Amino acid sequence: MPLIYFVRHGQTDYNAARRVQGDIDVPINAYGRGQAQRNGGVLNELIADKSQFDFVASPLLRTRQTMEIVRAGMGLEPQGYRTDPRLQELRFGAWGGMTPDEIAARDPINYARRREDPWNVPPPGGEALCDLYARVMDWFAGVTRDTVAVAHGGTNRCLRGHFLKLSPHEMVPLDVPQDQVLMIEGDNLTWL
Repeated sequence: MPLIYFVRHGQTDYNAARRVQGDIDVPINAYGRGQAQRNGGVLNELIADKSQFDFVASPLLRTRQTMEIVRAGMGLEPQGYRTDPRLQELRFGAWGGMTPDEIAARDPINYARRREDPWNVPPPGGEALCDLYARVMDWFAGVTRDTVAVAHGGTNRCLRGHFLKLSPHEMVPLDVPQDQVLMIEGDNLTWL
């Protein structure tokens, strides 16, 4: 199995305010740029032959910005990567841009239903966790060479859930740091 280095995009103002982003195209902030630079430095130290790696990102702005900073930190041409829509974050539909407290106050019935069954119940106009998981696993099944991937918290939770054999309720609360790189080597997961 190929080696995968997974990087979550750098912090955005929505992250800082605990707002649900989903597929809303939000840029990273200054703190997030620093996180991306840190992760690029880590990868630069770890990867001797960068030409052997595939570089892929979610098509959203925050992941592309992060990938470009990471690649620059590795001494690579910033735009020399591809995007894959299967890595895009969970679509939150009508809840996009809201905080969890705002969602609970404005849509208490759907919020409670989704908290009870996040695997099958999507936000209004969004997608359920099972949909995101299917997309991410489809991407993962096609990874044929060592890869640096920049994507999202939801994407990371799905990959970790797969390897750790977690239930949806165990996946949802997983912390996904933006200032660390997740190394997936065989069945081993290591934060760097």
